[in-house]
Amino acid sequence: QVQLVESGGGLVQTGGSLRLSCAASGNINSIGFTAWYRQAPGKQRDLVAFMSSSGSTNYADSVKGRCTISRDNAKNTVYLQMNSLKPEDTAVYYCNAGLVLPGRPGILDYWGQGTQVTVSS
Repeated sequence: QVQLVESGGGLVQTGGSLRLSCAASGNINSIGFTAWYRQAPGKQRDLVAFMSSSGSTNYADSVKGRCTISRDNAKNTVYLQMNSLKPEDTAVYYCNAGLVLPGRPGILDYWGQGTQVTVSS
């Protein structure tokens, strides 16, 4: 069974750092695009960072200069390094990836279960 499993969330003080990980498990040919979203209570899910299959990246204005998305293709793992965290970064963070699976056409969209990030003031 193919799935994305996130880890690395937790409680951190303002100004602190966290690195979120998203590991794709199962029988996978390759990972296409990857992205991180977040959803705060009562708010919509918003894009935080995006990396295309070619490696180009985009970031939400609110995290530019503080967050970095990266990936390790050998480990089928995507990361989100978050620095200088603020209370407004508090949310559930979700990993999203387009996966190429054996015997399946196209790129299939997968989501992780989410990991909580809480930044205390």
